[in-house]
Parts: sequence; structure tokens; C-alpha cells
Amino acid sequence: MMYRNKALLEAVRDCPCQHCGAQDGTVVAAHSNQLRDGKGKGIKAHDYRIAALCSICHHQLDQGFLWDKAQKREVFEEAHRKTVGWLFENGLIELKR
Repeated sequence: MMYRNKALLEAVRDCPCQHCGAQDGTVVAAHSNQLRDGKGKGIKAHDYRIAALCSICHHQLDQGFLWDKAQKREVFEEAHRKTVGWLFENGLIELKR
């Protein structure tokens, strides 16, 4: 079963791009393109495997030619880690006890 969380996806819209730092109103939750994260043909990865990316960085990650496969994976992983940190630091994710 795929994990979906609309509130999480919406929360990321307030985050700066976690690759280039843009705050231009185009930041969205970019899903992982890795099979290990649930990605499949016509199926997005789990919503907890997202990175806050602006439209330019998101395009480069998904369809761009500036980065090779390894660089795309590295860009996503770093942006994902930063996104999760930003969500916690801004109180948009909290641990339940």
C-alpha cells in the first residue's frame, strides 16, 4: 500500500527549494524516481520520499539533461534530507509519543 499524505505535500509548498534555494512560488513536493521508494510506471513513490524543489530543479531531476543518473540521485537525496529537516524545524512534522 502506498503512503499518501496531502497535508505533507501541501506543507512543502512553503519551503524554499532545497537544491537552489529559490522561493519563487513554484516549489512542490518532487517524488523520488527510485524503484526502491515505490516508484513504478504511472505510480509516484511514497509521499514520505519527497524533496521540496522549484519547477526548474524538479524539471532537471525528472526530464533534464544537465545531470546524469548518479547526480540526479545525489541531488534528490540531499534535497530530501534537507526537506525533512525543514519540515521538523518548522513544526510541520512532529513525533507522537
